[in-house]
Amino acid sequence: MKIRFLTSAVALTAALTVSAQTYVMDVNTKKLGAPIQPTMYGIFFEDINYAADGGLYGELVKNRSFEFPQSLMGWQAIGRVEVRNDGPFERCPHYVVLSAPDHRDRRTGLVNEGYFGIGVQKGEQYRFSVWAKALSSSGGAGGGLRIQLIDESSMDEQQQFVEQELAITSSDWKKYTVTLTSPVTCKHAKLRIFLKGENAVALEHVSLFPVNTFKGRENGMRRDLAQALADLHPGIFRFPGGCIVEGTDLATRYQWKNTVGPVENRPLNQNRWEHTFDHRYFPDYYQSYGLGFFEFFQLAEDIGAEPLPILSVGLACQFQNWEQESAHVPVDQLQPYIDDCLDLIEFANGPADSKWGKVRADMGHPAPFNMKYIGVGNEQWGPFYYERLKPFVKAIREKYPNIRIVGSSGPMPDDDDNATYKFADGWKAMRELKADLVDEHYYRDEEWFLTNGLRYDSYDRKGPKVFAGEYACHGKGKKWNHYEAAILEAAFITSFERNADIVWMTSPAPLFAHVDGWQWRPDQIWFDNTQVFKSVSYYVQQLYATNAGTNVLPLTMQKKAVANQDGQGGLFASAAYDSNTGEVIIKIANTSRQPQAVSFNLAGISGDRTAETLTLSHNGMDDENSIARPELITPAKGTVPVTAAAKHSVLNDNLPAMSFRIYRVKK
Repeated sequence: MKIRFLTSAVALTAALTVSAQTYVMDVNTKKLGAPIQPTMYGIFFEDINYAADGGLYGELVKNRSFEFPQSLMGWQAIGRVEVRNDGPFERCPHYVVLSAPDHRDRRTGLVNEGYFGIGVQKGEQYRFSVWAKALSSSGGAGGGLRIQLIDESSMDEQQQFVEQELAITSSDWKKYTVTLTSPVTCKHAKLRIFLKGENAVALEHVSLFPVNTFKGRENGMRRDLAQALADLHPGIFRFPGGCIVEGTDLATRYQWKNTVGPVENRPLNQNRWEHTFDHRYFPDYYQSYGLGFFEFFQLAEDIGAEPLPILSVGLACQFQNWEQESAHVPVDQLQPYIDDCLDLIEFANGPADSKWGKVRADMGHPAPFNMKYIGVGNEQWGPFYYERLKPFVKAIREKYPNIRIVGSSGPMPDDDDNATYKFADGWKAMRELKADLVDEHYYRDEEWFLTNGLRYDSYDRKGPKVFAGEYACHGKGKKWNHYEAAILEAAFITSFERNADIVWMTSPAPLFAHVDGWQWRPDQIWFDNTQVFKSVSYYVQQLYATNAGTNVLPLTMQKKAVANQDGQGGLFASAAYDSNTGEVIIKIANTSRQPQAVSFNLAGISGDRTAETLTLSHNGMDDENSIARPELITPAKGTVPVTAAAKHSVLNDNLPAMSFRIYRVKK
């Protein structure tokens, strides 16, 4: 986390312009409340905005196995190039044959455009690999390739800035590898392959990967993007979606069994976000499944998060199919879908000699992943969902009673005006089915976030816990990553922490977005082919996750929760104790348009000391971080004195307008 320091001039300005009223709050540091779950602050991954292929997944070649509906989409064919479909991999049968041109001065080859270009960094190594075989010809045994990275916009004498030759020595299919070291940084390079010599060569699964992936994994993640996830210190990792779990129809739903085993034999799947928005339409958006369930589990382990996979309940996307019974799996034909859930638990947790545990072990992870949670269905609602979920719950409970099941309350956080989604009915059904957690989703405007600070205070404490699985403040008329929306999210999150006895998991959404290929915003992490920047919402999430504490502490203003109630000046606040460090942690958001004076009576603390602070403060409400200015708005580090009073210590401070601040005080 990039930390800035508040200047004395800024602090003085805030002090001089603060409102006359001081808002006094009481924090009882002696009374430990509900435990704050390690899973409280998490992340949710969905392959939207080119989050997987072209994003987190390290592969740089688009359509590497020629399986797109148009076999050469993403490729430019040069000379004599033929596509065939009797290749060595059953579920990815297509490959290309490069044959010698009909004149010595002509060329045969392929150029791959990558995802909005291929990004390479100066001094970094890139592993080119291909399955290939030499075809018989008059030129004798074997064949050859010239592997190049090129910059077509370069003003240099030659387009290629690195080249290696590769000999294809066998007439049988074989994997070949060569390493390229880039002498330059280039966001929009291309991969070019020229046939060398007279002999024809067949190519399949053409790949280019950074050697230096996250944790050095061969089929791994782009290092800077995965590190951004690790830096969030997430407690839970929900994957692979989202709406792609359902698919536009059942044929395009996400099927985890297609995503494990050798990457060369994982079939292509249509990404429903290719065509969902015609104003942000990307006809080349497919899922290679290179980032599959094994990689998701491994990534969760690498970043220290509990895995939470979401599987299909037998419903296609209800938004796109509404009440069409024929679009969904009949209740009496759900067994294959139920088996998918049971088999996944075995894949994640089973011994290495079990059927699916062996698949995991053969992929390089003999030890179980120790999965504890499973979600069945995404953002679904109504009798269509409830009647299908019931047999899943029964089967999972019988075979794996310790697995916690996450159900859905639908796509809205409240009953809509026409009661189409019936949020209350969703919760009623989840209680009756005895789900362990209920996944709530809310993308709402500023007013909703300002007026729902007490949302969870009145929830029934018996029955399922809350998983706020997708949420974001969508500015009214300005749906982007602006500062104001992030501050309102920070304010609302105090309600999660204050109600930690009922709220066990949260994750904002979406997570990733390519600056050249997004469909949906706002998003947490933005990137192009060589750079990444974090939104202000990302920093809000990071501040909460790295300052969570272990137990809730009572924090009140005139014996009321601080949640923008009448007379509270637009303030939202929560407090926690960290038993690991012996610190009291206070979080407070000022959502008013003027600075506010605040005072905290710290019962259970005596004497003078210093509070460490972290602050998000900025003047431009519509400003946001960007590729050009990635650190325009980041947390600032500072201190505030804590002074002794008659029976306790007091922390007095002035909060800037529209700001979020965290205090850490040694008890």
